[in-house]
Amino acid sequence: MTAEKNHDLPGKTVERLSQYRRILFNSLAGGKTNVYSHELATIMNLTSVQVRRDLMLIGYSGSQSKGYVIKDLIALIGTIIDSDDGQNIAIVGIGNLGRAITSYFTGKRDKLSIVAAFDNDLQKTDRIIAGVPCYHISKLKDIIPEKNISIAVLTVAPEAAIEVAKLLIESGIKGILNYTSVPLTLPSHIYLEEYDIITSLEKLAFLVK
Repeated sequence: MTAEKNHDLPGKTVERLSQYRRILFNSLAGGKTNVYSHELATIMNLTSVQVRRDLMLIGYSGSQSKGYVIKDLIALIGTIIDSDDGQNIAIVGIGNLGRAITSYFTGKRDKLSIVAAFDNDLQKTDRIIAGVPCYHISKLKDIIPEKNISIAVLTVAPEAAIEVAKLLIESGIKGILNYTSVPLTLPSHIYLEEYDIITSLEKLAFLVK
């Protein structure tokens, strides 16, 4: 499948492919070699039809008797989601959340590497934090291109989010994962994912009540 076709995949499908891959890694580690669509569907609270539709979109179909070959499916999802050369990530704001994300994610994916962190706290800069070199925010425009960083995870204070996002774009960042509580409006050529824990909790609270 070509890169152009990959970009045509719906965002929700890409999210599910990532989730499928995590499940498949766990299944493989548990000694399984094959998996059925209904097994993936049960774990993810989906329908078997949805799973089969997603996998057909990337050109993979299993057999009725054996299901999907886990190693083959992991490899195929990798060719769809991952960049051939890998991609570098920066954490901007290395407070408690930034450290937690860095510690958790490091080593989880071969093709995604957190290679730098940025902060304006002089007690944190010019040090290795959670295994990653931390630079002062003033060096961002130099380090982003130097380390070929294309993705930034934004975990700064809310009042700094808009200004730092602008700085990231000026530095050549192509995608931002926004963990702040401030919604961002970015140019159309910048990919944006926003994680709003308050909205997620309020949605759960509404459902629970």
